[in-house]
Amino acid sequence: MALNTKFDELLDFPCSLAFKVMGVADPQLIPDVLSVIQAISPDDYSPKVTPSSKGTYHSLSIPVIVNSKEQVEEIYTELNKLELVRYIL
Repeated sequence: MALNTKFDELLDFPCSLAFKVMGVADPQLIPDVLSVIQAISPDDYSPKVTPSSKGTYHSLSIPVIVNSKEQVEEIYTELNKLELVRYIL
């Protein structure tokens, strides 16, 4: 499914884009998210992890160098398929 975004109009590629991923506080969340991003844009990532006040959810912030609108859309699409992910910004 192709997303109809305007990333190509809003961003000058290549650029760094911080993906914010919120998901269930499960030990598998970080490896799952990183494996998706690594598959699309290989690099050495160190996400910033912030737990929710009750510890039920984790917020991950991951800066990624993206090269095209299609790459950004693919990352969003694949992250959205992960069972532990609740929101992606």
